[in-house]
Amino acid sequence: MADFLLELLSEEIPARMQEKAAADLARLFTDEIGKAGLKPAAIETYATPRRLTLIARDLPLATEAVSEEVKGPRADAPEQALAGFLGKTGLTRDQLVERTDAKGNAVLFAVIEKPGRATAEVIAEAIPAIVRAFPWPKSMRWGDGALRWVRPLSGIVALLGDEVVPVVIEGVAAGRETVGHRFHHPDAVTIDAIANYADRLRAAHVIVDPRERQAIIRDSAAALAAGAGLSVIPDEGLVAENAGLTEWPVPLLGHFDRSFLDVPREVIQLTMRTNQKYFAAVDGKGALAPNFICTANIAAADGGQAIAAGNAKVLSARLSDAKFFWEQDLKIPLEELAKKLSGIVFHEKLGTIADKVERVAKLARWLVEQGIVKGADPALAEQAARLAKADLVTGMVGEFPELQGVMGGYYAARQGLDPQVAAAIRDHYKPAGQGDDVPTAPVSVAVALADKLDTLRAFFGIDEKPTGSRDPFALRRAALGVIQIVTANGLRMAVASGDLLDFFADRLKVQQREAGVRHDLIDAVFALGGEDDLVRLLARVAALQSFVASEDGANLLAGFKRAANILRIEEKKDGAAFPPATAIGYDPLPEEQALLAALDIAESAAAAAVAAEEFEEAMRALAGLRAPIDGFFDKVTVNDADQDKRRTRLGLLVRIRDAVQRVADFSRIEG
Repeated sequence: MADFLLELLSEEIPARMQEKAAADLARLFTDEIGKAGLKPAAIETYATPRRLTLIARDLPLATEAVSEEVKGPRADAPEQALAGFLGKTGLTRDQLVERTDAKGNAVLFAVIEKPGRATAEVIAEAIPAIVRAFPWPKSMRWGDGALRWVRPLSGIVALLGDEVVPVVIEGVAAGRETVGHRFHHPDAVTIDAIANYADRLRAAHVIVDPRERQAIIRDSAAALAAGAGLSVIPDEGLVAENAGLTEWPVPLLGHFDRSFLDVPREVIQLTMRTNQKYFAAVDGKGALAPNFICTANIAAADGGQAIAAGNAKVLSARLSDAKFFWEQDLKIPLEELAKKLSGIVFHEKLGTIADKVERVAKLARWLVEQGIVKGADPALAEQAARLAKADLVTGMVGEFPELQGVMGGYYAARQGLDPQVAAAIRDHYKPAGQGDDVPTAPVSVAVALADKLDTLRAFFGIDEKPTGSRDPFALRRAALGVIQIVTANGLRMAVASGDLLDFFADRLKVQQREAGVRHDLIDAVFALGGEDDLVRLLARVAALQSFVASEDGANLLAGFKRAANILRIEEKKDGAAFPPATAIGYDPLPEEQALLAALDIAESAAAAAVAAEEFEEAMRALAGLRAPIDGFFDKVTVNDADQDKRRTRLGLLVRIRDAVQRVADFSRIEG
């Protein structure tokens, strides 16, 4: 057994591509050598800006000889079919084996003996195939070759045990030499043994494990901030990105002019994160500090002072631009900015953004006036809706589209508008996804809900529905947003009808599945039809989930399915449904009488509870049927030879089915 090391050295690999590239390398390597019957005990992968590395543990030094069978045509097949098979296998007719299949036909098989091969030989063929098949999101050619790689491939290390595997790719030959840090150790680094790989590179100022680089960045940034009485704003995505940009990460604390803190906090953080890859920090009161933490890729002789100062200078230029946008945007009232929306097309079939704003404003006011959203001033809801999109034409949102809505809220507040209006403008895109805050202030709820409902109804109205993985207008996200707003605020309303209601049902299943609710229970409630009140629907689902998890619920479900199965068979025989039995016209068995009495009580109680939206109480009423149903099936023969008894007993089963179906369609419930 021996370990195998592969390092593919190149120019800078974009940070966003490194994690997937490492996973793709492991997958492709496993697949390629697996074709020869090789399987490593484990695979480790690493990535830095300049290299992809794979270590495969405990590979045998040679593959085993194998015998492979290939099924061919029938023995009496035409000569043309036989010739094709022989050509594919490279055998002659007398080398084929004839066997009888399950149908008694004589079938020809090719038995191909494959001798064992040296593992090094298998790998030498596999690596070029992996490189050529590598699924980079973007790749490039260089020189005169046809090879594509994310950046020019400059070196290969390929060691099986202590020996170099003879891999050659477009003139780049494998060896045991790599390179260290571009500045600290530009000379060659010789890998004498796989066990020493990470240590030899560490000595050359390269940390190959991205997880270790992330830990250095995370811990050092926290320590630097704590030393200044600050805390780093957590951002794991930024930690990973900085680790992907450095081979020897050195976090540094810098500062910027406090006057820039007059600019909204989100602008400063976004400028630092997006443009500069800096971490932001807050003071002990949670206020944004005039500091940043950048990550250098070098241990500078002056401790990084010059690097931090240079980064501060660049950041100041960026923040100066942001401050300019902020001050210029504030000079124009949102009402004036909103007039420019008539010149921006929302969709060619749906008009301009101004047209959408008009629809949303009317809908927001209607939601309040109808009492669906309680506690809001309808005039404020309409005003907020009319101004919610105005920041789309500001300089700041033009520079930072991610801040639409947020900037409008700031401008509204600075221009003296009602705080409820400013908050509604700020939050009208929320929730933007799972985990995002859901608006709860009444005016904010009205505007956010109206905006999303308008988007859904408008695009469904022109038949622009999501298909498969395509959702160019983010309608799935809008539907989830509506569901979250409605359920979080307990809004009682019909959210949709027709195709749009089915779309909401699908989205609700996704959301509730993530919350631990079974999708079949949602189906069971939706199948009743006519249920477009999400609050009521989810109350039914919650009660149903609790009920079916109980012993009474599980047994009632079993009894219902037994009754429904019998009815399905018997109704098919008779060609018609049986009427529900309201009385028994013969001397009944005690179990029949008990079931009839229990049904009279349960039906009435469950119906009243459903009407009062007390769904747990409805379930408790149905639970009273469990024992009578069990007793009925234990003692009573449903398909009696006496047709009066048969039809009466089937009528009792109809009542069981109908009583349960008023609460939910139990036939949709699994189990």
